[in-house]
Amino acid sequence: MIFDIPIQAFLGQLLIGLINGSFYAMLSLGLAIIFGLLNVINFAHGAQYMVGAFVGYLLLTWFGIGYWPALLLAPLVVGLAGMLVERLALSRLYDLDHLYGLLFTFGLALVLEGAFRYWFGASGKPYATPEALSGGYNLGFMFLPKYRGWVVVASLIVCIGTWLLIEKTRLGAYLRAAKENPTLVRAFGINVPLLLTLTYGLGAGLAGFAGILAAPIYQVSPLMGTNLIIVVFAVVVVGGMGSILGAIITGYMLGILEGLTKVFYPEASNIVIFVIMAIILLVRPAGLMGREA
Repeated sequence: MIFDIPIQAFLGQLLIGLINGSFYAMLSLGLAIIFGLLNVINFAHGAQYMVGAFVGYLLLTWFGIGYWPALLLAPLVVGLAGMLVERLALSRLYDLDHLYGLLFTFGLALVLEGAFRYWFGASGKPYATPEALSGGYNLGFMFLPKYRGWVVVASLIVCIGTWLLIEKTRLGAYLRAAKENPTLVRAFGINVPLLLTLTYGLGAGLAGFAGILAAPIYQVSPLMGTNLIIVVFAVVVVGGMGSILGAIITGYMLGILEGLTKVFYPEASNIVIFVIMAIILLVRPAGLMGREA
């Protein structure tokens, strides 16, 4: 017992918090990459998460393509669509105020959600858990579903891999340099517009990957990203706008904290992240790992 709370309930909520934190981390990571390297507030991120789930659903129902190939194809499709959006529209807004990018991506989110709601309805569509990940493990003190364990592992791999790509590789150095001084980077013969397009595609692809991971846990719905994106924006603010590592650490941390709040004070579980965001903004406006302008 922990403060008269059964240990099974405590660990169960801790697991749920870790799973939610996995999605928060992946989505906030994509947002942080796009804002940190492109200075675009991508309000379409929740819609891209939803599209990733629907791509997996359509691949299964229309083409008979199972979960594992869809796990690779869904992020690729969403990433390529994001690259197309960046080339045709967002690239024209970089020299304008951040508000223009936010309004465009907000409108894009409304269009995508409206289109999918028109085609598929507002009710959710089931997406079966892959057979290899069905069932779970009895740990004695709790039951661990295989698929939820897989979500946590896959999220960690993707988040750490993305951080290493941005911070420790030559491509990542080019991306960071293109943000700081694009004219100088062009002087070295590097295609800066292509780098920016790839950056937005990477951020969108991360949202699509989170969507296909979420499909067997939550029903595939046109509105599945609407409420989640507000929480993810709060996570990014707490971690620091544009901070890659801050987005990852804060995503897991706040997901776990949200889960534990459901054990000790359930009434506050829906607002705890926003309360923390308000406190952080008062104490450190740049976020836990953000840099002052």
